[in-house]
Amino acid sequence: MKLALAEKLCCPVDKHALNLKIFRTDSEDNLIEGIFTCPLCRRYYPVVYGVPVMTPDEYREKTLEEPMLLKWGVQPDLENPTRFLLKEKE
Repeated sequence: MKLALAEKLCCPVDKHALNLKIFRTDSEDNLIEGIFTCPLCRRYYPVVYGVPVMTPDEYREKTLEEPMLLKWGVQPDLENPTRFLLKEKE
């Protein structure tokens, strides 16, 4: 995914601007792995193999995304199994 495209994406739930944390890029600075987060609703949207996973919560599988998040050191909110939220910082 080109970084210029990443700047144009918004949260599909509340249309708020997203924050991006980049974990891996290729030699041409294309985004390969990263995570978008919405500061308003706290939802997260991983980028895997350059593809952002921005589907509605009811179509996502937390068990599929959890290993990638843990690899990146990101803590999902496991107490809320139906919503894809990040754990609040203590």
